[in-house]
Amino acid sequence: MFTGLIREIAIVKSLVGSTLSIRAKHKAKIGDSIAINGACLTVIKVTSDGFSVELSPESQKLLAMENYKNEVHIEPAMMMGDRFEGHVVQGHVDCVGTIKEIKNNGNSFDVFVEVDKKFIPYIVPKGSITIDGVSLTVNDVHSNSFRLTLIPHTMKETLFKNYSHGSKVNIETDMFARYIAHILSHQNKDSADTLTWNEVESISARY
Repeated sequence: MFTGLIREIAIVKSLVGSTLSIRAKHKAKIGDSIAINGACLTVIKVTSDGFSVELSPESQKLLAMENYKNEVHIEPAMMMGDRFEGHVVQGHVDCVGTIKEIKNNGNSFDVFVEVDKKFIPYIVPKGSITIDGVSLTVNDVHSNSFRLTLIPHTMKETLFKNYSHGSKVNIETDMFARYIAHILSHQNKDSADTLTWNEVESISARY
């Protein structure tokens, strides 16, 4: 489990086959889970200046691989007792989105991201979303896109400073929205046990 708060911008040394080698200050151990651009990956080798992870062909087909070069966001998995500052992130990327526009408002940046419309039900206005591992809040949701607002600090301290129109990004939608949508889609409408929207709101309020 992760929080969506980037701990370090690390350097990609190489990607050979399924092995992604990273130069980082973080001292990893074999078997550690580390989110790299939002994807939970397993450390298979430790070196003096970083570590290597396994990136399967299936993962390479799903992820925005053009961002796995030069610099990447990394976040080690949470440890018991860590302060929880972002939101609940699994490191399971749902889809790749495309940045359509970044608008500089002076004291903030509006970022518009397009996704396959089948993922829109899992993206909630004022809810949480993870973009390349960064925990962010959704402002508006449209038929096949959504709008985020970044403060200058986030823009400066993350790889968003390098993104522009057409950039691809890994997206993990809100876990609780996915679970609720799954429950609702598999219910028997004639069942007395059907979950009501009041119950859905009650579940969401707990988090």
